[in-house]
Amino acid sequence: MQTIAWRTSSYCGEGESCLNVAAPTPEAIKIRESDDPDIMLTTTPATLGVFIRTAKAGTFDHLTDS
Repeated sequence: MQTIAWRTSSYCGEGESCLNVAAPTPEAIKIRESDDPDIMLTTTPATLGVFIRTAKAGTFDHLTDS
């Protein structure tokens, strides 16, 4: 079984729930939440890049409006 090298943001504080990201192959990115590490999402680098650029552009901001 392959060991996955997970990375956590340096902004994640001790005891906080954080996202972990790994790239086990050039074609796959895995994402999990630190407080429930058995559940993982798998995507491609291109798809994750589109999501990040879209989030940075504010496209999802309306989802948090009260």
